[in-house]
Amino acid sequence: MDAACTVEQDEIRRAVREVVTKRRAADGVRAAVRTPAGYDAALWGALAGRLGLSGLALPEEYGGAGFGVTELALAGEELGRTLAPSPLFATAVLAAPLLLRLGDAGQRAALLPRVASGDLAAALAVPGAALGAALGLTGDNGGAWAGGGRAGGVQATAATGSWRLYGQVDQVLDGHSAGLLLVAAHTGGFARSRTLLFLVRGDAPGLVRTRRTALDETRARARLELRDVEAELLGESAGDDVLPALADVGERAAAVLAAEAVGAADEALARTLGHVKEREQFGRPVGSFQAVKHRLADVYVTVCAARSAAYYAAWAAGAAVPPGLEGVTPEPVAGIALACALDALRTAASEAVQLHGGIGFTWEHDAHLFFKRASGDELLFGPAHRLRAHAAERAGLFTGLFAGQADAAACARVAV
Repeated sequence: MDAACTVEQDEIRRAVREVVTKRRAADGVRAAVRTPAGYDAALWGALAGRLGLSGLALPEEYGGAGFGVTELALAGEELGRTLAPSPLFATAVLAAPLLLRLGDAGQRAALLPRVASGDLAAALAVPGAALGAALGLTGDNGGAWAGGGRAGGVQATAATGSWRLYGQVDQVLDGHSAGLLLVAAHTGGFARSRTLLFLVRGDAPGLVRTRRTALDETRARARLELRDVEAELLGESAGDDVLPALADVGERAAAVLAAEAVGAADEALARTLGHVKEREQFGRPVGSFQAVKHRLADVYVTVCAARSAAYYAAWAAGAAVPPGLEGVTPEPVAGIALACALDALRTAASEAVQLHGGIGFTWEHDAHLFFKRASGDELLFGPAHRLRAHAAERAGLFTGLFAGQADAAACARVAV
């Protein structure tokens, strides 16, 4: 594995940083989140249209650039620095891979070029309060949310030539503004319920979309109410590969989220360093005190470790399986990387609030935006301890230990 970025990757990073920095100076994050869409339309046009980020990881045959998760993670890191709100994560990281993997030839040809060009924003709608469960990040995603004979969520009923959906989804990233919704719904009745994905137009009759007030305003979300809404099944048949596809998307999404959190943590640390160098107390800069130096040094080490984990997770999520190892489950590194990155962002944001003094506690300062991003992402995709626990379970970290303890206990009973 070569840890150095390629020329193309460095150019992607530079181009994204240049665009988001200019837009931040012109309008600011607060102005963007107060718009009806929840993001700066001009910035999204530049990111998706001019830079082609919405199609960055899509094949060239559909108008994409043919890159992978690593390039998306690098772009996400730069967006994380400015906390720039955009439909990029919902469209390019969550929805587009599902369209590519599960959609039939006609659906891919009709939708993916529009996604790649930025003309069509998409969103993934899954029942439940946290996306982490549906994406297989905090546990097996075949749990209660996916059906299993339980009511709730969204129910799908086959109709003549189409499907009808009825139900409600409470947490949909950019669901209020997306032109296309990928809705996970239960079908098959009470005894044999299973989860399928359906395509729903943003202007479909019977669909009510309401933007919700969120802790993190930079990651807009909506509540969807589906009242006998017409839908199209994603794919040619009702197969059993929806849950594995969601889990695979979860690995990629966790890597990109980790990179976003690292970018935000790095920016929070840089702003704090700039402040303590200028702010004076007792006739000397605050940053000259040894206690402050130690605290910021700890933050720096934490951010560097999180960056290494995020880069490796992005590489692993997009790495090809070596010949002869087909079917081998990849290492669950993305969940660990996301946990490290969320911890790093929370630590960096907390230190930023405290070391900025009185101004750091006010709504007028940007420090609280970084803290809210850390808290909001952990509520949606975590918490960090569950990310680590599920990764350890998947890796079988404690299986041998517990088995050894059981064998030792059995031998002791026989001896007695």
